[in-house]
Amino acid sequence: MLELESLIKDVQDYPKPGIVFKDITPLLASPKGLAMSVEQMANPFRGKGIDVVVGAESRGFIFGTAIAQALSAGFVPIRKPGKLPREIRSMEYALEYGTDKLEIHADAVKPGQKVLMVDDLLATGGTLDACCQLIDGLGGEIVGITVLLELSFLPGRDKVKRFGDVHAVISI
Repeated sequence: MLELESLIKDVQDYPKPGIVFKDITPLLASPKGLAMSVEQMANPFRGKGIDVVVGAESRGFIFGTAIAQALSAGFVPIRKPGKLPREIRSMEYALEYGTDKLEIHADAVKPGQKVLMVDDLLATGGTLDACCQLIDGLGGEIVGITVLLELSFLPGRDKVKRFGDVHAVISI
């Protein structure tokens, strides 16, 4: 069986000194690695009535659209500022190496829709927390959060578990 973790490469001091960036591009380039990742991210949420999969820019889009297809659900992107053409809701949040802001169309998730949040990485939880707050503000019901990789030595899971079940394919 393919070992997914072997397809993730560490890049030292990126994007700034002291950060070890987890490069998933080798995993994405592997047909088996990509397929296995999507299946393992989607499987715990099959049969849960997911209406919409929401992915955070940008690597959440890669997995989110494939997971949405696997779950027969729609896909909604959460974008960086200035990328969405209609009325938006926004949320500023802290990263492990700075601050950022995310936006979603104001009508992207309807009240009561069952939502699965997707991203590639759960570290400090800032990005996923901001995404979940945006969905919560639109009235969506977050069924769970699924990520490819969780850095379990950081507090991300504790920050977002209030929104729903947290599933990580790989935990280091």
